[in-house]
Amino acid sequence: MDHIILKPGKLDAELLEKLVFQNVEHRRKEVLVRPGVGEDCATLDFGPYECVMSTDPITAAISDIGRLAVHITCNDIASNGVEPLGIMLAVLLPPGTTAGDVRRIMEQASEVSEELGVEIIGGHTEITPAVNRPVIVSTAVGRAFAGGSQRASGMMPGDLIYMTKYAGLEGCGILASDYESELAGVLSAEELAEARDYLKRVSVLKEGVAAGKVGTSGMHDITEGGVLGAVWELAEIADAGLRLHKEAIPVTGIIRKITDHFGIDPLRLISSGSMMIIVHPDRASELEAALTSVRVSFARIGEVRPREEGRMIVDADGGETIIDPPGSDELYRIVR
Repeated sequence: MDHIILKPGKLDAELLEKLVFQNVEHRRKEVLVRPGVGEDCATLDFGPYECVMSTDPITAAISDIGRLAVHITCNDIASNGVEPLGIMLAVLLPPGTTAGDVRRIMEQASEVSEELGVEIIGGHTEITPAVNRPVIVSTAVGRAFAGGSQRASGMMPGDLIYMTKYAGLEGCGILASDYESELAGVLSAEELAEARDYLKRVSVLKEGVAAGKVGTSGMHDITEGGVLGAVWELAEIADAGLRLHKEAIPVTGIIRKITDHFGIDPLRLISSGSMMIIVHPDRASELEAALTSVRVSFARIGEVRPREEGRMIVDADGGETIIDPPGSDELYRIVR
């Protein structure tokens, strides 16, 4: 296996298990949630509290990298139903970077952190030939009362699957910002401006905290691998099956135009800003009311099934297709 040349993007589930998780052996009793496929956060026992932590890189965006770096890990914390408190940023920049470039990145990060109420508490900034484009690795930390964070291991057959906002939200925002001139021939000026504004909607903090108060069977912010990758990872955590209804998954007309132009699948496209939420049917009405109260759009897109029924997506004609484990995100077909 060591000779395999790996594709850009996240390691697939099989390689992640064999190359990473199997080589992490030491255990401490204070660790409540450990690394695993679909687990975006670690949870530590801090006595009366749980400390929830997440780390993630931003590698595919350029123009809004400072904003996205804050959102990406704060979204992970929110997917546990927890409000993030602090964030650390490791900023790696290529030779040729100007002082103005650094200032703009930090202005973006500062603006978003103030919007979310999270403090930038440290990090590292370096110009290095090890990268040929900006890379930011962010680490966020949140706090919940003991037993208060949401975990997807509680998913059960019969639970309902919701998602907020739209498939492909962040990916199309990145493409509209970084490929503006190319898309000018595909979208009107108004549509292009709206697509760029998708990057202002990539936080899931409101819906994560609201759903956490209702109580869920698990949440997952929809990042690399898109809608299908996120729902597969949730099902993997709980060893569950599922049925998604393709026509129920919200995709805007603008997102459809962009993905059709580049020949990519919006359901496999990075979608930060959208949250996958699993809820028991008895709490569905309460969840819908909570999301409505914080003015977040949502759709019911499927249900959890027994593992032996598989993980399927059903089209409008009733045809079923197996949902495969997530591979390289569709965005990397364009930006690399």
